[in-house]
Amino acid sequence: MEEQFLNSDYFIMAVALLLIIGVLTTKFSTRLGVPALVLFIAVGMITGSDGLGFIYFDDAKITQLIGVLALVIILFEGGLQTKLSTVRSVAKPSLSLATIGVLITTTVVAIAAKYILGVTWVEGFLFGSIVGSTDAAAVFAVLKGQNVRKKLGSTLEVESGTNDPMAVFLTISFIELLTIDNPLYYLLIGSFFWQMGFGLVMGIFIGRLGSYAINQINLDSSGLYPVFSLAFALLAYSVTDLVGASGLLAVYVAAMVIGNSDLTYRHSIFKFNEGFAWMMQIVMFVILGLLVFPTQLFTFDVVVKGLLLSAILIVIARPIAVFLSTIKMGFEYKEKIFLSWAGLRGAVPIVLATFPLISGLENSQVFFNIVFFVVLTSALIQGSTISRFAEKLDLTGPKKVEPQHSLELVSIGKANAEIMEFQVNEETTITGKKLADIDFPKDVLISAIIREDELIAPSGETEIKVGDILNILVSRKSKRELNRLLLERENNVEGF
Repeated sequence: MEEQFLNSDYFIMAVALLLIIGVLTTKFSTRLGVPALVLFIAVGMITGSDGLGFIYFDDAKITQLIGVLALVIILFEGGLQTKLSTVRSVAKPSLSLATIGVLITTTVVAIAAKYILGVTWVEGFLFGSIVGSTDAAAVFAVLKGQNVRKKLGSTLEVESGTNDPMAVFLTISFIELLTIDNPLYYLLIGSFFWQMGFGLVMGIFIGRLGSYAINQINLDSSGLYPVFSLAFALLAYSVTDLVGASGLLAVYVAAMVIGNSDLTYRHSIFKFNEGFAWMMQIVMFVILGLLVFPTQLFTFDVVVKGLLLSAILIVIARPIAVFLSTIKMGFEYKEKIFLSWAGLRGAVPIVLATFPLISGLENSQVFFNIVFFVVLTSALIQGSTISRFAEKLDLTGPKKVEPQHSLELVSIGKANAEIMEFQVNEETTITGKKLADIDFPKDVLISAIIREDELIAPSGETEIKVGDILNILVSRKSKRELNRLLLERENNVEGF
């Protein structure tokens, strides 16, 4: 019994240390110019059995479970932050890249894998499927805070959030072709349309259900609302996946519906999920680092073949996919070059590489090691140069600046009121007006104004200026009317 308690203590301490190291690496990653996910993986590899030997881990099933759970949470957080207006503007190229682009990438890499790895055509296409999609966790993490032109950043984010279903479908299909004697090809094609179609429908339905439930339920603690919202992400994935459709697509769509709804406790929900997504990124990439054995990964055979396949993926397959799948979609030549370079690989290919391992396929361990090497190469080379690449091509927009103030936004459940945040810009109807001249709804009070990182105590004579961040105390019954006033000519809102 005492030994069990000691083992529990060591496990909890190991988790604590890994989280602390993971959080600290995010600080160093910015200074070093290396994506945080690479450092997370390095932490796992160093602490694993082939490194310092602190933790022995080789369970592909647990890795797959943790990886899928982490992807659900990361996709949910990414979807919450995605504006529907942005999605509409880039929907055509993003969806084309997420489907046709993945198929083209898979085909080109499959041809290369057939000859470089010396495998069958079906196995080659299996390998191509595994590395065919960009990774939401990697793309969201690398682009966060970067000043890449909005159109390009949005295209990459929506593509990475929606291309997992195609990669999963192709991977599972080719595994079935390798393990089933007489596969029914027409059923596989029908399965793809079912996965995409029903995943989309379930995402919209559960997103609307979640938005309605969050606004209608009256919980005693405001801290329960973020947990309640996350439950709908897990529900969207599980229900959709149980009927054979794309749970990951359902999660991303549900998150977009919830994130673009008029939510109560919005700030708390967003901040909780942002922190939780970071934690799951740390856990997922550390676990993936633990699963790989460096002595097997950094062999001459894996390094040479991995570098060849990485080069083909980065400089041949991805560019061909981008240029063909975005024909006549309004992108300049240099924008297509950037989209080609920014096709990051990350957790999704590694998680998909556990599928052949679990299925017990002949070359599954070779595939896993090379896929892992390809991901590391992509993250190190592409991930660390995206911002500079955008600058060289003159594809940067205004520098993204996060408000540097510490005023906490809260919802006052017992008083049925909320403190909300709204950022003013040139098109906002109240810009240039004094507070006394603005016809605010009843039960609305401007409690504070943040202007150029300074706190201003408002009065009736205070004039609203571009860039001001208003903290507004509003009753829930007046919130919709306040929204109409503030959003009459403006759709860019912080906190609503």
